[in-house]
Amino acid sequence: MQAEGGGAITYFRSLSAAGFAATAIGYGPARMGFGLFVPDFRTAFSMSTSTIGLVSSLGFFGFFLGLLAAQLLLTRRGPEAPVLLGLCAATLGMVIIAAALNVAVLAVGVFLAASSAGFAWTPFNDAVHRKVRDADRPTALSDISTGTSIGIVVAGGTALAMVLMGFSWRYCWAAFAMAGALVLVGNWLALRPVERGPAGTKGQWRGVLQASALPLFGIGFVLGTTSAIYISFAADRVREIGGVPGLPAAAAPALIFISYGLFGLAGLLTSRAKEALGLVWLLRLLMGAGTLSLVIVAMMPDRWAGVVLSAGLQGVHVMMTSAVLAFWSERLFPALPSLSFAAVLLVMAAGSVLGPGLAGLASGAAGPMAMFLGAAVLPAAAVLFLRGHHASERPLLAELEAVRRERAGRTPDRKSIRMRHTWHGDGEGA
Repeated sequence: MQAEGGGAITYFRSLSAAGFAATAIGYGPARMGFGLFVPDFRTAFSMSTSTIGLVSSLGFFGFFLGLLAAQLLLTRRGPEAPVLLGLCAATLGMVIIAAALNVAVLAVGVFLAASSAGFAWTPFNDAVHRKVRDADRPTALSDISTGTSIGIVVAGGTALAMVLMGFSWRYCWAAFAMAGALVLVGNWLALRPVERGPAGTKGQWRGVLQASALPLFGIGFVLGTTSAIYISFAADRVREIGGVPGLPAAAAPALIFISYGLFGLAGLLTSRAKEALGLVWLLRLLMGAGTLSLVIVAMMPDRWAGVVLSAGLQGVHVMMTSAVLAFWSERLFPALPSLSFAAVLLVMAAGSVLGPGLAGLASGAAGPMAMFLGAAVLPAAAVLFLRGHHASERPLLAELEAVRRERAGRTPDRKSIRMRHTWHGDGEGA
C-alpha cells in the first residue's frame, strides 16, 4: 500500500538515497570496474585479449543471473532481500578482486561483483511504485538512476588518483569494497520497513513475450551487446595505442570512464527529448550516437577530441537508451510494468554476455580496429531499419484488457485476452 503524508516524504527521501547509493556501487565499480582496470589486469595476470573478453562475459553472465534471482526474491520476499544480497555480492566480489593472485580468482570476483547490478534495479522500481506518492515517483526514480553515472565518475576518479599518486590498483578495489559495505548497511536500514508487495508474477512471463514487443527487445539486445563491448575494450584500446598527448597512457582509462559518466547525466533529459523529437527519432539518434562512439574509438584513439567524444557519446547512448527502454516497456505493458522491464533487462544482459566474448575473439584475429568497426554495424543497422510503426507506444491489446479488468476488480483471463489479441490482428508488429 502506498504511504501517505509524512510517511510518503520519509520513503521518498530514504528510498531515493538508498537506491542512488546501491546503483552507484552496483552499476559503477562493481559492473564497470573490470573494463576500467583491464590494462592493469592485463599486465598483472598476463591476460590475452580473448581471455579479457571471456572474463568480461562471465561478469555479465553474473548480471544476467542476478536479474533472474532478483525477480524471484522480489515476488517472494520483497525488495529488501534482493538488494541486500546484491550488495553482499558486490562487496565480496570486490574484496576477491583486490586480493586476486591469478585469473581464475579474478574471474570469480568479477562474476560476483557484476551480479550485484542485476539485483539493484527492479526492486527499487517496485518499492518506489508502492511507497512513494505519484507526484514524487519520477523524481525518486531519476535520483536512483543518476547513481549509475555518479558511480562511474567516482570509479574513474579513483583510477586517475591511482595513476597520479602511484598506488596499486588493489587499493582501489579495497576502497570500492569498503564503500560497498557502507552502502549495504545504509540499505538495510532504509529497506527494513518496506514489506513484500502483492502476490507476484507466476505464469505472467508469457504476457510480455509477444511479437509486437520485438522492436523493444531488439533495441535492448543491441544496447546490451555494444555497450558491453565498449566497456570491456575501449580503455584497453586507448592505453595500448599510447593514450592522448599530455596525459600518461595509464590515465587514459580514467579519462574514458569520467567522460562516459559525466555525459551520461544526459539521461535525466530523456523524457524532454522524447517529447520534443518523438520516440522513433530519439531512438535513431541514440543508435547513431552508439555507432559513432564505436567508430571514433576505432579510428581516433590517440586524440583528446576522439577519446572524450567517443566516451561521451557512449555515455549518452547507454543512459538515455536505458531510460527509453524503461518507459517504453511500461507503455506497452501497463499491467506488468516491473516484469516487462525485467524482461528487457534480461535481453540486454544476454547481449552483454555474448558481446565481449565474441569481440575478444574477433580482436585477437583481426585487431581492435576491425572489432570496434564490426560492433558498430549493430546500432547502425538499427538506425537504418527503424520505422515509425516499430516505435509504437500504444499499449498492446492484451495489456489494455488486463488493466480494465484489474480496475474492475477482476483477475485477467490471459487465455481469452490472447485469443482476442489474435482476432484483432495485433499479433504482428505494432
